[in-house]
Amino acid sequence: MDPFEESSTVDPEVRAYVYSLVSALGGRSTLDASYAIGDDALAVLKDLTRWIRLYDEKTDRHDVKRCLAEANLVKGDLLEILAQWPEGSESKYRSKLALGVLELLVPLTWPLDGLGEEREKSGEFHKHVPFLQLAQVGYKRAVLHCDATSILRTVVRIGLPAMATTRRERSKRDEGIIRLVLYLFRNLAIIVQPQHLPSQGDENDVTRSATIDVFYAQDILTLLLTVGSGAGDEFQYYGSVMLEILFHLLKGVDAKKLFMKKERVASTDTQYLKETLSKERAMLDSYKKFAPTRHNRFGTMVWVKRDDTKYSTVTGQHSITNESQTLHQMDKTKKWNKPKYRGKLPQEFNEQSDFGMAVELTDTARKHLQSFVEDFLDSSFNPLFSCLRKAIEREDVGSENVRQYFYLISWFLNAEAARRDATHRENGSHADRPTQTEENTYAYIAAVLDQETFVLMNRNMQRAFDDKDWRMLQTTLLAFTQILLTVQSMAASKDEEDQEIAENIQNRIFYEEATHDRIVQILRGYTHQGIAYLDVITECTHVFVRMLERYAKTNVDMQVRSKRRSRKKQQVQAPAGENPAVDAEQAEDDTRDAQRTVSERSFDFARFSAKFTTQKSVDTFLALLHFHAELSSTQLKRCHRFFYRLAFKADLAILLFRVDILLLFHRLIKGPDGLDPKGEGFHDWETLVSQVFRKCVKWICKEGQAESWRKMCMIEMLFSKVGNTVFYLQNGFDRVTEKRAPRPPAELDFKAGVTEEQKIAVAVGVMLEHNKADLIAFVRGELTRAIEERSAWESSVPSLAAQIDSDTRAPLSTAPSIFLSLTDPEQKASCFKDKHLRLLLLMVGYQRLGSTDDVDAAWLLPSELSSQTLQNRLERIQKAEFDPPTFEDGKSAGEMIKAKGSYTSRSAAVNTFDSDSAASSTKPALDAEGNALFPPNERSKRANDADDAAPKKRRRLRRAADNSGDEDVDPEAEARKAAARAKAQKERDAKIKSRLRVTASDDESDEGRDAVFFAKEEERRKKTRGVIASVIGKETGAATAETSKSKGKGAGKGKRKRLAESSVASDQESDAKVASGDVSAGSIAPDRRRREVLEISSAESSESDSDESTPLSSPPATSGRKRQKPSDKPMSVAGNLESSATDNDVDMGDDAPLANEAVVVEDMEDDVSPVKQTMPARRTRAGFVVDDSSDAD
Repeated sequence: MDPFEESSTVDPEVRAYVYSLVSALGGRSTLDASYAIGDDALAVLKDLTRWIRLYDEKTDRHDVKRCLAEANLVKGDLLEILAQWPEGSESKYRSKLALGVLELLVPLTWPLDGLGEEREKSGEFHKHVPFLQLAQVGYKRAVLHCDATSILRTVVRIGLPAMATTRRERSKRDEGIIRLVLYLFRNLAIIVQPQHLPSQGDENDVTRSATIDVFYAQDILTLLLTVGSGAGDEFQYYGSVMLEILFHLLKGVDAKKLFMKKERVASTDTQYLKETLSKERAMLDSYKKFAPTRHNRFGTMVWVKRDDTKYSTVTGQHSITNESQTLHQMDKTKKWNKPKYRGKLPQEFNEQSDFGMAVELTDTARKHLQSFVEDFLDSSFNPLFSCLRKAIEREDVGSENVRQYFYLISWFLNAEAARRDATHRENGSHADRPTQTEENTYAYIAAVLDQETFVLMNRNMQRAFDDKDWRMLQTTLLAFTQILLTVQSMAASKDEEDQEIAENIQNRIFYEEATHDRIVQILRGYTHQGIAYLDVITECTHVFVRMLERYAKTNVDMQVRSKRRSRKKQQVQAPAGENPAVDAEQAEDDTRDAQRTVSERSFDFARFSAKFTTQKSVDTFLALLHFHAELSSTQLKRCHRFFYRLAFKADLAILLFRVDILLLFHRLIKGPDGLDPKGEGFHDWETLVSQVFRKCVKWICKEGQAESWRKMCMIEMLFSKVGNTVFYLQNGFDRVTEKRAPRPPAELDFKAGVTEEQKIAVAVGVMLEHNKADLIAFVRGELTRAIEERSAWESSVPSLAAQIDSDTRAPLSTAPSIFLSLTDPEQKASCFKDKHLRLLLLMVGYQRLGSTDDVDAAWLLPSELSSQTLQNRLERIQKAEFDPPTFEDGKSAGEMIKAKGSYTSRSAAVNTFDSDSAASSTKPALDAEGNALFPPNERSKRANDADDAAPKKRRRLRRAADNSGDEDVDPEAEARKAAARAKAQKERDAKIKSRLRVTASDDESDEGRDAVFFAKEEERRKKTRGVIASVIGKETGAATAETSKSKGKGAGKGKRKRLAESSVASDQESDAKVASGDVSAGSIAPDRRRREVLEISSAESSESDSDESTPLSSPPATSGRKRQKPSDKPMSVAGNLESSATDNDVDMGDDAPLANEAVVVEDMEDDVSPVKQTMPARRTRAGFVVDDSSDAD
């Protein structure tokens, strides 16, 4: 149907009513041909707007719009009404008429493709689309080139009062007026001449250049700058409209040409024309070889006999020139029904949304747009794009606006780079000018270089890739690539601040391993998205890999954050919802496990680049190379760099040994339809292709391989290479991988407070928490078998049974050891790898034979374990399995174990002696009868005595409750619990100093008291040293020898015992010698006097400590010294004291007295040991944790 004919699909009643409204609006006067506005023009405008809203938009027929277009409403009436509103007029009626015209112009010029997919399915809509498209082109031409007045300037006058009002004082009506003004500008920027429809006038009147010139002449660009600069405050609700206006003004415009001078633009266009003509000449040269001539119009037919005695027919004279052309002609005549692509095809070409089409501007339009872009970058870019980013995060805009946002980021960053380059060229051409400070232009684009933009970009990039939204992914990659190039230029800047910012940005981008993996996945995932998408993803990959390689070289210790999901196998669980508490706890565990999977690791560029050396990556770049006739020199260079890196740097030329790849390479150089030999980069391609073919020939004719190798290579050249066979195809043998020896797990131990009776139950509970019931059953089975074997052996030996009945221990060599049966490989592996199973086996009584890293080590039950002992442990396992143990504060069994050698608490560290102490015992300090050295702390009295009645009453109630249930309580169980509580209380009392002897005044500092204390200490030590020096001679007695032996062995407790025994033996031997007369009493006296002196010294020390309060800290040492290792050399007591005074003491005076050591000999059980260096003791709840009763500070 002719689009200019009247539509027969419009309802006649609708047409008549609309025409009557148009007639009532106004018309030309018959006297002077001027336009006269009707009396009810304002009401008519509102009726027409209501008809469009209620009829066209509701019924989806667009009959009213078509009738208004046929009636020439816009040019004949609406623009005439606007022209009659003079600039100086303040008539409210005229302003209302202008506003009514604006309300009608906006829906008439609204883009037809923005109505959604559902509306486009209507048949009536498609009948009106061609006519309405041509009508909108006429509307744009009439608005831009109205002779009566400047229509756009008048539209701005409509919205100025609302714009001049502050944001807080604006009404909804003001907001609507501003939106109408901006929407009209947006609609005019979108409207273009449809290429498939005939033109009704000069197309140059509605081009992009004409639009930009009119916008500049009527100050629309200045208005856009005002709205853009106030997007963060006054105009923050109009960011999406501004985004669309800018997008449709700038899409397809080469940003680099904007900042070129007129002569440089002309030379660039000339160079492009030369390159195009050169490509055409090369194509014609390849065609001339087989072009028809005046003598080849005669028919030619050739029969070709093939190897299988079959004949093929080839027609045409060009098929008899040479053998290769004959075979080529045969290939062209073959028919292949290629399977159709079943996936989602790319979207059809859209003139309004496609941004890949290049748009050429006139010189005036380029000049005006350059001025606008410069001003926009300087004043409006940061506030507008910050506002847009926040709107996208709030999801206040559609997906199409998000695409436009990322495209404009790419465009403006490219424009800023072009402006910077133009400035550098201009400064370089005028070297005689005085040096000026270079302006930091990167601050103008800082709004898109922050972390929030990177997060938004990565999120949209990943979402588009997952949803297969290729158009969104293409625009996001465009922005990401341009950001990378901008950061690269910042890193090369001379400004140190720019370099630091670029370093931080690169660190943020390259720190996430997810970004690396996403780029790899996008490159590998290309299928049928088109050449524009293919160009974008290959450029992004090329820039990303080069920048990452450069950054990795300069940052050797580069770290990346890896997010790996190393989840265990799904466990069999009850249906969700049956136990909400368990479900919530499991959700928390899953969250905790997911957080643990985030870790940092060192970055290896070689490992990362190997991800690009796959067959899918090769296919992607090969798909781009198929368009070599349409590619620029930059795009061809990109493909060349990838294939060069693959074949020579990665040494994976095997991936290129495929028939179609080699054929394409051959055609690039030799033709037909190859590269221009005179073109840029042809020599590089020629060298690359020759080297690839040379490698291919060497691969096929590999030395030392049989004929079958060549046949295999020929077959492999027909297919893509599989990753598992690449190494074999390269080298001719399989890769030899050395298996790493498995590492044993960490040994586990129980925390303090776990009794011997609870250890098996805790081990079983830990395994139940990790769902290892099968391993528990395995241990039970093996333990049952061991009990049966041990019982059978005990019953066969009556003497052994008698020994067991009499509670005597059986000899180790009598009962045979019972080995753990490890016939199942899984159970054998679990016994080596599972640390929880190993802990349970050790608690049961099994012993492991072999080294720690021996996988085949055996487990056995020793001979001394009787069947009764094993039976008791089996019962504990069964009880813990069906009745898991509970602990205080709701702790789990897993919290009651720890790894051996783990970090000890500070309180535990305070309770231990130094490594060179002979009295390093972990037992609490007890007296000879096993009681605590100090009485327990008294309970503190309450502040208010009147409150004592309530606790007493509650205690009486609890006693009554306890007494009421005595009938059901087991006396033996209560006795065991009471004994356990008494033992625990005894251990706690042994580790504290009573509050009776430790007062609050101990923490107070008193210089006079400290001086008296140190004076008495000095006097006492001088007296002790003098007595010892006068009494003790050379080292004598077996005690000293025994002491040196004990120190050599390094056993603390045995050291004290042996020293005590040697002292007793020495006394007895001395008495025997005196009695027999072998030795005089005088020779024995020094030993006894030495012990007496030591006892006196110890007593004095105790009295001094009890009389004087020990200060909080000793005076500082004159020089710090490292801790000395215990000496293995024998030495006497005197020698030991002298060496300690010279090596280990802190100088307190001129005579260097012993400041940090004391010698204590108490009972026969105690040892002579130096007290460790004074350390600040840590407060406990009951008092001070101490090391020994003789600890002198």
